[in-house]
Amino acid sequence: MSISMAVCKQVHPLVSFPPSPITTESFNGWRRKEKVVVVMGATGTGKSRLSIDLATRFPAEIINSDKMQVYEELDIATNKVTKEERRGIPHHLLGVVDPEDEFTADDFRHHASLAVDSIVKKNRLPIIVGGSNSYIQALVDDEELRFRSKYECCFLWVDVALPVLHSFVSDRVDQMIKAGLLDEVRRMFKTDGDYTRGIRRAIGVPEMDQFFRMEATSDEQTRVELLKQAINDIKLNNCNLACRQRQKILRLRGLPGWNMHRIDATDVLLTRGRNANEAWEKYVARPSAMIAGQFLFDNEYYTPATATTTTIATPAAVASMAVMGTSVAAVTH
Repeated sequence: MSISMAVCKQVHPLVSFPPSPITTESFNGWRRKEKVVVVMGATGTGKSRLSIDLATRFPAEIINSDKMQVYEELDIATNKVTKEERRGIPHHLLGVVDPEDEFTADDFRHHASLAVDSIVKKNRLPIIVGGSNSYIQALVDDEELRFRSKYECCFLWVDVALPVLHSFVSDRVDQMIKAGLLDEVRRMFKTDGDYTRGIRRAIGVPEMDQFFRMEATSDEQTRVELLKQAINDIKLNNCNLACRQRQKILRLRGLPGWNMHRIDATDVLLTRGRNANEAWEKYVARPSAMIAGQFLFDNEYYTPATATTTTIATPAAVASMAVMGTSVAAVTH
């Protein structure tokens, strides 16, 4: 397996973390655990958007935990966040693995652990985000419990009512087709392609196989029917994936050490147009920032600011932001 060593553009944090309470400190001879935020949820719930929103409010970097998004290529099929959507936030394990290679849960655990360590050493917050819950579990609950011995996790679960989510996911497939999914997948098509390994396992690739095999020798009506069937299969498989991901989260939620904060984003997906961003801020971004802030600062009162500002309930941080000219919301105890 080969991994690109391209480095994301470094973005200086809005404010440096104070030496306490986020960073490791000594207390009665014990070392305080570093903190990690984990954003979970089914496909289409807005996990990536939330992770980026949080990373604009806290000095943070993001680690991708989606088993298909770790690969190069198929940006549309795998729903990778674009460079513009990343808003300058460094992302790790996103589009770095050769499409033909295998990238297992063990590989993820190894590389994600290195990424978390490197982010913490820079005095920044690691935010792990993705829909591959088995990968997250492999990292957090490794056999020797090394991760939990070093890190304390805050689990944010972005949830959406399944009927609403299924409708959204189906509509998103139509948008992917318009964005060029067909040509993107065609470039990866091989008559002897193996759909059990590498990026060819991604939803949107196996479903197109029959269409690509027959499009050159079929009449127009047959091609239309084959493409329609492929698109329907992609929609169905995405909906099934969402169900499996949600079931896995519910199982994890019942395990010791997996206390999750459920963020209901149903109303966001039901809101259209200009009001959608307001709904996102009200129902998802702001509550999540509140939870993350209380987690980072040991349940001190924390008032999340808007998406472009950071509010931290410590005098050192307030002073630092004041010097930088950053607006700070009032914090009271």
